[in-house]
Amino acid sequence: MTLFVALALVTAIVTFAGSLAVWKLSLRYRLYPKIRERDVHTRPTPRLGGIAMFIGILVAFAAAAWISSLGIDRFANLQIVFKDPFQVLAILLAAGLIVAIGVADDVWELDWLTKLAGQFIAAGVIAWQGVSIVSLPIGGPDGGITVGSSWMSAAVTVFTIVLVMNAINFIDGLDGLVAGVALISSGVFFLYSYLLVQQTSPTNYFNLASLLAVVVVGACLGFLPLNWHPAKLFMGDAGALLVGLLMATSAIAVTGQVDPSQLGTDELFPAFIPIIIPFAVLLIPLLDFGLAVVRRLRAGKSPFAADRKHLHHRLLDMGHSHLHAVLIFYGWTAVASFGCLLAFVLPVYFEVGSGWAFAFIGVGFVALAAVTLAPLGRRKRQTVAAEAEAASAGDASFPGLDELAAMPTPAAERPVTGDDHPGAR
Repeated sequence: MTLFVALALVTAIVTFAGSLAVWKLSLRYRLYPKIRERDVHTRPTPRLGGIAMFIGILVAFAAAAWISSLGIDRFANLQIVFKDPFQVLAILLAAGLIVAIGVADDVWELDWLTKLAGQFIAAGVIAWQGVSIVSLPIGGPDGGITVGSSWMSAAVTVFTIVLVMNAINFIDGLDGLVAGVALISSGVFFLYSYLLVQQTSPTNYFNLASLLAVVVVGACLGFLPLNWHPAKLFMGDAGALLVGLLMATSAIAVTGQVDPSQLGTDELFPAFIPIIIPFAVLLIPLLDFGLAVVRRLRAGKSPFAADRKHLHHRLLDMGHSHLHAVLIFYGWTAVASFGCLLAFVLPVYFEVGSGWAFAFIGVGFVALAAVTLAPLGRRKRQTVAAEAEAASAGDASFPGLDELAAMPTPAAERPVTGDDHPGAR
């Protein structure tokens, strides 16, 4: 655990220093795009933060590789991660390709087909070097796994990586949103993968999934200070796609290698945690992505056509402030992620039923729903109060019966009725 924390800190420090450098250079050379109609920010802001995040991740991997080469007994198991160097190099190569595509899009705005083709190539590089879903832990706690063909494994792997990359990129619309959501999600997934390895391989606490998760945590932690509202620097497509790529690869690296019978519990639900947790930590991005695709296809548009109807836009339109909208996303992500983690931890480590985890998720979702919908109730109360005030003002200005009786009424004019009351319109 100490080494993982150290690697996260190294990634965070390098990313923070790199972010400062990128921010200053971007301002000096005016490397920022014009504000688009769908943008929430009101002043031109550099969008090349993904470069700093990538540099931080490269330094962390280099540090891990160097430590593994020292032969220190305490970190001897780290060599397992670098036992197949081509696998690690494939991940870094794919990450570099994605960052290059993202930077090109942030500067010149590539068409969606070019970006999608680049994403498939990057995902294919990872699947080609063996980081793929070779099995699915859907055999239940008493038995086993489901294994598909090599072509099916590659196809599912590539589709999953591309899906997660775009889901993360789709929610990148508010200051600190992606960095915070990824920080929470990857932090929970790191804890899960670390504890999972303790169950399945007690002598080896190091694995590729945990390493990927912890460097994402470090990169987001180092980038968030400059991305907090009001943001000085955006991660852009380069950063969002990079985070999505590494999160998906981390999930694939552990999901496709777990046998439910090794989890040490007779409950059925924990056996499916290797599949459920990757979706739980990405609940909000995947939901936003799915809604956007359906919405755009129904309108006869490309699923990648930009609009201003994402979940974070809707929260702002409901009346939430920028900060409140971001914190609500954090809350939904945390409840879903930690709830599923508890469903694994409680039965395996404390012999407590996973029902408590469901109770945590249920209570959390109800509380978050109330907070999310609060502006609608407040707006309704304000509307009712305004209508009542208008009606009261109308009653006060309307002439009384005695005054009406004293006023001359033309013969052709009909008597005043309740429908003519100023407050009734």
